[in-house]
Amino acid sequence: MSGLAGVLGRAIATDGRAVVVAIANGSGSVPRESGAWMVVSASGQHGTIGGGHLEHEATRLAREAIAGTTPAATWLVRFPLAARLGQCCGGVATVAFAIVDGAAPWLELADACERTSTAFALVHRLGEPAGAPHRVVVTAETARGSLGSASHDAAAVAAARARLAPGGRTGTTEVDGASLFIHVVRPHAFDVVLFGNGHVGRALVQVLGALPCRVRWIDEREHDFPATVPDNVEIVATDAPAAEVADAPRGAYVVVMTHSHDLDFDIVEAALERHDWAYLGLIGSKPKRAQFERRLAARGAPGTELARVTCPIGAQSGLASKEPGAIAVGVAAEMLGVRERLRAASESSTVRALPRRQERT
Repeated sequence: MSGLAGVLGRAIATDGRAVVVAIANGSGSVPRESGAWMVVSASGQHGTIGGGHLEHEATRLAREAIAGTTPAATWLVRFPLAARLGQCCGGVATVAFAIVDGAAPWLELADACERTSTAFALVHRLGEPAGAPHRVVVTAETARGSLGSASHDAAAVAAARARLAPGGRTGTTEVDGASLFIHVVRPHAFDVVLFGNGHVGRALVQVLGALPCRVRWIDEREHDFPATVPDNVEIVATDAPAAEVADAPRGAYVVVMTHSHDLDFDIVEAALERHDWAYLGLIGSKPKRAQFERRLAARGAPGTELARVTCPIGAQSGLASKEPGAIAVGVAAEMLGVRERLRAASESSTVRALPRRQERT
């Protein structure tokens, strides 16, 4: 699944304008957290704010705005979910709508942030007339765009950076006499390097297409790749798949499921020379794992080396089915579990590293 900037850029390229719909805040039980988004254009919708009547009504309002029936560029709508929409969750969701036309130079910075998993805030000035370019993209280091005046820009950048700090959230605020909606986006795209375009590989690519990841799909059988793949997938056809291990990004999730046991072994052996990936999964059975252990030992590798490899893959999900789709779902769940644990550990370390606030005396 592509990020907000990528989706928005494609929607604008296709239809000329689009509406970013985001949860500004919620109270009680609501379908999604603040910052959850979708992009609505004349010809499509991408992302989700939780589905159900809330999303249906928000999509209707966004399409009315695209048709030119809404005078403002950015506005808020409060949805009491039970009273207005009949949803049993019963909370209250405040939803922000922002019309974005073709002239959006700040999208370049937002897109670069998503490609590098850099947090950014998209600041909208509420109540401005449609067509007014009153938006700013803010990162910890830079900003692009304008709210219309230097004083508003400076105040907006300061407010956005405060929300980009650990624990900061999407929401509304008042600065220098202007009402702002600050949409905090923390891209957590992870890199998957997938070797093998067989039945399970094809199924896994489809599952990963719905997740916030970047996929490099590698195989030597160029003609076995499907004609179309999800937007977040890059196909690499090569005569030397194992050589691609060296170019895998740090922290990547490496999945090995080629048509050849010997090729699987070569890729795993190359991957074990590195210690900076997050996950290394190998398709196969317990006998295959034992065979690989013997081959590694024969080449002088420590007896515990294969302990770094998850094999069989997908087993931790609890799914016993050997259907390609079921294996793909299990592998994706396994990787997401690793990702959640790593993120939790990282956030815990960040909290412990924060300096203790000095008490006033």
